[in-house]
Formats: sequence, C-alpha cells, structure tokens
Amino acid sequence: SHPPAQPGCHVTLFRVHFTNVMGCKVRESFLIALITRCCWAEALQDAPAPNIIIMLMDDMGWGDLGVFGHPSKETPNIDRMAAEGMLFPNFYTANPLCSPSRAALLTGRLPVRNGFYTTNAHARNAYTPQEIVGGIDLDEILLPEILKKKGYVNKIIGKWHLGHRPQFLPLKHGFDEWFGAPNCHFGPYNNTYRPNIPVYNNSQMVGRYYEEFGINVKTGESNLTQIYLEETLQFLRRQSVSGAPFFLFWAMDATHAPVYASKPFLGKSQRGRYGDAVIELDHSVGLILKELRTLGIAENTFVFFTSDNGAALMSGPKQGGSNGPFLCGKETTFEGGMREPAIAWWPGHIKAGQVSYQLGSVMDLFTTSLSLAGLPPLSDRVIDGLDLSPVLLQNTVIDRPIFYYRGNEMMAVRVGLYKAHYWTWSNSWEELMKGINFCPGQHVTGVTTHTQQEHTMQPLIFHLGQDPGEKYPISVLSEEYQAVLRHVTALVNEHRKALVPGVPQLNMCDLAVMNWAPEGCQQLGKCLKPPESAPWKCEWPH
Repeated sequence: SHPPAQPGCHVTLFRVHFTNVMGCKVRESFLIALITRCCWAEALQDAPAPNIIIMLMDDMGWGDLGVFGHPSKETPNIDRMAAEGMLFPNFYTANPLCSPSRAALLTGRLPVRNGFYTTNAHARNAYTPQEIVGGIDLDEILLPEILKKKGYVNKIIGKWHLGHRPQFLPLKHGFDEWFGAPNCHFGPYNNTYRPNIPVYNNSQMVGRYYEEFGINVKTGESNLTQIYLEETLQFLRRQSVSGAPFFLFWAMDATHAPVYASKPFLGKSQRGRYGDAVIELDHSVGLILKELRTLGIAENTFVFFTSDNGAALMSGPKQGGSNGPFLCGKETTFEGGMREPAIAWWPGHIKAGQVSYQLGSVMDLFTTSLSLAGLPPLSDRVIDGLDLSPVLLQNTVIDRPIFYYRGNEMMAVRVGLYKAHYWTWSNSWEELMKGINFCPGQHVTGVTTHTQQEHTMQPLIFHLGQDPGEKYPISVLSEEYQAVLRHVTALVNEHRKALVPGVPQLNMCDLAVMNWAPEGCQQLGKCLKPPESAPWKCEWPH
C-alpha cells in the first residue's frame, strides 16, 4: 500500500546476522531493506499528506495494557489497535517526567538541547508547575509550525505543559485550535495562595478545574475525558468535511494523580480507580478509531499511541499504574521510568499484527510525522528523532542508541540489547523518609541508590533481553562486558562531544506568574489578583 519507489531510486535488500559481543551468531537473523533517502522522500512527497494523530497518555506504564501483558485484560480497543497495526515493545520517552518529554516529542530534540531542563542541581527532573517562569524556548520550532507549510490544521486536546504564560501557549507555537489546560490538574486550591488551573478553548479561558470543570478528588468522578472525547469527535467530523489534512495531539491526563473517570466507568475495573481511568481512555480510543472508519478517512490517518513517561509508582497502587517487568518508575532512568507502551496504526499502510524490535523514541514522532507529510527535516539544528517510515511501512530495523537523561545529566545509554548506567539514583533518603518511593518493593543493591552514584569509569551494564528488570549487572571481568564497554564508550564520547546544551528554561519560579488572570477571565469574572513578583531559584528535589 506504500507508494512504489520512484524512478532513480533503488532498494537494496540484504540479510544481517546480529552477533553477540563474543562473536557468536545470534540465532535470529533480520532482513533489512536499505532504501535511499531520496526514494522515501520522493515517494512520500507524491502521496497525499496523511492526517496525523498522536495519542499521548499521562503516567501510563508499559504494563498497563492487555497487549503488553496486564492480567486484567481491560483494554480491548487499544489491544485491537495493536492487532491491526504495529506494536513497539522497545519505545522510550526522552525524559522520565511529563514536561520535558512533551517538549522533546514536539521538537524532535532532547530536553537538554531544547532547554527543558534545570541546572539548579545535578541530575534533577524539572517540569512546569504554575509558578514556573519559563516555558518552551521561543527559538524552538514545533511540529505543528512545520506542518502548516503543507496546509495542516493543527489541534491539541488536553494537557499542554510547555509553559502557561501567554507567549508559551499552543496557539503561539503552530496550533490552530486548543481545548484543554496548560498544567496538571492538581488541586483544588482556594484561589488565594494558589489559583485553580484554567481550561482554555483556543486562546480564551472558559473555566477552571474544580470549578466549572469538576473533579471530585474523594470519589474520582470527573467528566473531563468525555468532554475531551466529544471535542475530538467534533474536530474529526469538521476536518472530514473540509478535506484539509490535520494534526491532532490528543494529550489525555486522566491517569495522572489525582486520577479520574466519569460516572459510568467508576468501579468498573479490577484495578480500582486507576483502572477505571484506563478503561475510559480505552473506550475513547475505540470510538475515535471507529469514527475515522465511519468518516472514511481511516486509511489516510496515521495514529500513534504512547505515554509521556513510566507509571507513577509513588502514587500506587490506587493512583498509579504498572511498568510490567521493569525496574522502578516515573522520575527515574531505569526501564520502568522511560520505556513506554507504543502502537502505530494506519490501515492499508501498516500491515496488521506486526511487532517491531526497533529502539524508538517519542522524538521520532517529530521526524516521522514530517516525513509522512512529505516535508524535509530541519537542517539548521540537531534533531535527535529518527524517521521511522521504513520501520512502519517495511518493518526494517535501524541501528541507533537511546540516551537516558535526567535533567542535565546523561544517566545511561542503550545500544542493542545492552544498557550501560553511568549514574544511578532513585531519589534522596530525605524524600524516601517522607514516603516518596520511586521503586516500591524493588530494591536492587548498588542500583536503586538513594544517593547519586557515578559509574563513569566503570558503568553498570545489563543485558535487557536476559535481564529486563536490571537486577544482574554483567561482571566487569567478563569478555562480554569489555566488548560492550568499548562499543558504548565510543558512542557516548561522540554524543558528548557534539552536544551543545540549550539555555535552561526551568530554573526560575515566581508566584506572581501563576494562572491568576488568564486571557478570557474578564468575561467570566474569574480574574484574580496576583502577589508581587519575587522570583527565586526553583527547588527540584528529584
């Protein structure tokens, strides 16, 4: 179903036997199709620009879906999506926390490049609470800004999280429409020391969480997912009539604590309230894919489902999900914090029932979307995302490393089935004593450390095929370790040599910049008086 190779292009097929570090052939072999860049570019440029939907869940873990092995089997629609498309069991976020991972997805660049990190302390996760002064760097170019060149109509539904001040909001960065909120749905607040988070319709506030848009923290009841679903279906119907290609960034947050679900879904899950939220999101995914088929645009719509970071185990078990067999969760650079559920769906283009062993990243969605739209990659800056078009359409495998960053530090790198930790840290003893545990029930001596441990001279290396839980470091005395170390060291040195960090955007906080008086508050009579400005360096404990 993919457009054929154009004149002047060529496809080279050859079989590669992957070898282990001791030179023995691995039993599996893979047929690789090398297709020249010109071939893909010409073919995709001649094809109609597909609609693009990126479904980004919030704090949903690798192990939360039936297709990834959760025993509850409560996600039939997402599981069917996988059966009809391509499953990615080795797909990663770019940071184990919400804001940086979203910035990476929409720019195709590591947070340390695009500025979504902090230098206030070493290896600290930072994000965009409403007291943050910064936001997405105005010099960054976001995916919707480029898609506009091809006539795309761009909409975000749900959580933005790249800065809440006017210059950082979605409509200033390429989106034509927005229905959702700039921050997490923490609360409720009394609007004196801290305002409730606003909900926007395009550039105008239309209410606030816990006020016009209710969330009952005690029962978990909220209609937000249903409101977002209806907004989605209406958008799809409008775009189907208009015929213009569209990009929909569907950024749901029901699985972020405090988790919520609408009344018909409360009490439905074996897993409690978190499971109720997952069931409702699964229901929404099913209705969206069904609507695409009803409208006759399914075969011209590329849909990708994933999550912003691993499950928040510190909120579990009632408010957090599952990371399956992997170590720890959100906030950490262990597999549970950064490996995500991922599914690609595009009827008539992506063959059904496939599993890809490609190492993928949310940053690849930036580059891949441009490629599918027939647009060239940016050439004026480093782009970390790869074009996965050959993977999606031919199920090839592209050799590439995955870098695990926490704040300003590269903590680990994965190459093939091996992962090398240059730093380890779960969280501090002080935070652990407060009851905040990123690795509950998963202590691994010398690995899930509560002080920052440097291993630069002798990295901890794990074989993730044999040891996905990162429990058994390979002996440093083994030939296997030495061979992997030589290969990984060369890649890390090359990466560090070429890295030019962006200006950190998440260093300063100020109560005066919170959501006191968003645009549109006047019409609603919802404007609040801010305190005097008194900026300080944000404290990031993790």
